[in-house]
Amino acid sequence: MIIDEAGREAVRAGLAGVRNFRDAGGVGSLREGLLYRSGALCDLAAGGARSLERLGVRTVVDLRSVPEVAAGPDVLHGLGLDHVHVPVFAEQRWPDDQAELYPAMAEHAGRSVVAVVRGLVAAGGSPVLVHCASGKDRTGVVVAVVQTLLGASEAEVTGDFLRSNAELGLTGPVPSSTAGHGARPVAAGHLRRALVRIRSHHGSIPAYLTAHGARSSELEALTRLAPAAARS
Repeated sequence: MIIDEAGREAVRAGLAGVRNFRDAGGVGSLREGLLYRSGALCDLAAGGARSLERLGVRTVVDLRSVPEVAAGPDVLHGLGLDHVHVPVFAEQRWPDDQAELYPAMAEHAGRSVVAVVRGLVAAGGSPVLVHCASGKDRTGVVVAVVQTLLGASEAEVTGDFLRSNAELGLTGPVPSSTAGHGARPVAAGHLRRALVRIRSHHGSIPAYLTAHGARSSELEALTRLAPAAARS
């Protein structure tokens, strides 16, 4: 699906009831209208559901833990979407220190990234929405891996990653370490630690995804979805 001006307007308008919604495309060779990212859909309004339908989204990948999903399941208003729950952390237990959290997410997010890749290559490029609770940490890592796989530079990936701070109003003074992760801004150094962890343990992004179950044919199919100009 190639996003048109009506689709771009739908993205700019956001999803009613959902935080931090945006198109993850336009970074590297990941084209617009293919991968969207957001916070949880537990408060998605009917108008927001209509926007998802207008954008052609066919798959939702939920990265939240089992307790989070039980407490606030996604509300899809009867949309016939493929809803895939692939938690980064199955239980609601993860490192409190963000410097430790991001490498841990890198270790645990492989299956989640593979689920996003499979959603993207289904039917030759069906749009996917991936989300966690706020759409910044777990979603940030998963999206960064996909963007990096498709040739985005570290500067491009980091710039898109940091947009969550403005989207969520986290641009003021940094809260104390006792604040929950949802109240803490994302930082370039944390994402860098996650990507370094992946490369140091697996050698490359494709090797990381293969270790977590991706088939080479799926990774090749994903690269074919990129515009020809970006691949040349």
